Amino acid sequence: MGDSQSIFQRPPRGTRGPAPAHSRDEIVSVAIGLADADGLGAVSMRAVAAKLGTGAGSLYRYLSSRDDLLDLMADAAIGAIAPYPEVDGPIDALVALARRQLTVYKRHAWLPEVVQQTKGFGPNALAYFDHCIGVLAPVRCPVTAKFEAVAMITGVVVLFARPQPEGLGFAAIDFTRYQNLAAAIQEASSGALKAPEDVPDLFERALRSLLSGLLS
Repeated sequence: MGDSQSIFQRPPRGTRGPAPAHSRDEIVSVAIGLADADGLGAVSMRAVAAKLGTGAGSLYRYLSSRDDLLDLMADAAIGAIAPYPEVDGPIDALVALARRQLTVYKRHAWLPEVVQQTKGFGPNALAYFDHCIGVLAPVRCPVTAKFEAVAMITGVVVLFARPQPEGLGFAAIDFTRYQNLAAAIQEASSGALKAPEDVPDLFERALRSLLSGLLS
């Protein structure tokens, strides 16, 4: 069953059938619980309905498809980024906001995948976007650059939210053919590239560099 409208543009449930036994929020909460516990593959209309003690068919009075459910899950999770931090300075404020966003994305390991597939903006995503544009109001640059900056924040968050490998697996490589890489690894292992304690971590450095370049 499909619908040309985003799930966020449709009423919370269909007008036909018996009185609602559940709400969209309840359905989404159960689905998020399943995804957090067992991964996105555990989320199906049947599994959510079973948790609610009803049949899968009953959920179609609230949703047209599993994709609708994923859109609602993503927007509900994004809502946890609020309340937004109050920090002076546009870039400082966006970095602080990005750290909150990263915490939420790491809490929900499935979110980076789902947020890149959503078909529409929900109220929480729009509130986040609106807040970011408000933070950037004092910055004198094209509005397109501001939109790009907001998008890049989410891109960096998604990158850092994914599980990071413990190491790059260079141990068994013969570096005689890769002299530039060998020299760089030698320099890093010698401690020459160790950042001082007052230097921000890679997440913050990446964000500040991107934002400074886009908003200049």
